[in-house]
Amino acid sequence: MFSVKKIEMVNKTFRLPLDLVERLGVVAQDKGVSMNNLVTQCCEYALDQLDSSSLSKDEKQSNK
Repeated sequence: MFSVKKIEMVNKTFRLPLDLVERLGVVAQDKGVSMNNLVTQCCEYALDQLDSSSLSKDEKQSNK
């Protein structure tokens, strides 16, 4: 059965290099997604690929 899920979002401000923002903008436009959506997906992918041996005990706990 279909159920609508509300994802809690928060606003944060990050400083990113201009060239990175421009590259993200090109990819977002090319793929037809918002830059916010693209950045979210990039961050999730990077965190999923992060070598767990480099995480502290607290970071490993918060990823569960």
